[in-house]
Amino acid sequence: MSLLQLTLSPAAIRPSPSLSYTATQPITAPSLSRSSSSSSVSSNLKKKKKRCSAVFTVRSSLDTVGPTIGQVTEVNKETFWPIVNASGDKTVVLDMYTQWCGPCKVIAPKYEELSKKYIDVVFLKLDCNQENKTLAKELGIRVVPTFKILKDSKVVKEVTGAKFDDLVLAIETVRST
Repeated sequence: MSLLQLTLSPAAIRPSPSLSYTATQPITAPSLSRSSSSSSVSSNLKKKKKRCSAVFTVRSSLDTVGPTIGQVTEVNKETFWPIVNASGDKTVVLDMYTQWCGPCKVIAPKYEELSKKYIDVVFLKLDCNQENKTLAKELGIRVVPTFKILKDSKVVKEVTGAKFDDLVLAIETVRST
């Protein structure tokens, strides 16, 4: 279970009859009230300056993270394996790219089209930047773009370079097995 802390600035909270969050207890402005024990809200109201602020603690689990069918889902080192594992026996295609790569930019729209065509396949993309370096190394990237095709959480095919026809052939081959 990971925690996300959301801080709302005074500009984001304008006094109104009531502000509500989820379905628990409403927060009313200008005097913010305490929430139930399921959420933690701390408030600070200075009437002279008409400022109010609130801190919300939101609980989420990476186990609930999943790809959106029919489109490409951006992943990182924290979300990649949970999404792949949640995909079960579906074919997963990972586009490993960088922001500065010309061929990556050329093939990106075609990759997006493939995600709409093959709705039984999970399409992911990973920016191989410094933050995701450990995952890129784990997956054995040598050149960008590289497409890794996974089945049952294992890499079964790889296509290096912006070779669209080779990518389609590899997807078709893995889908049919």
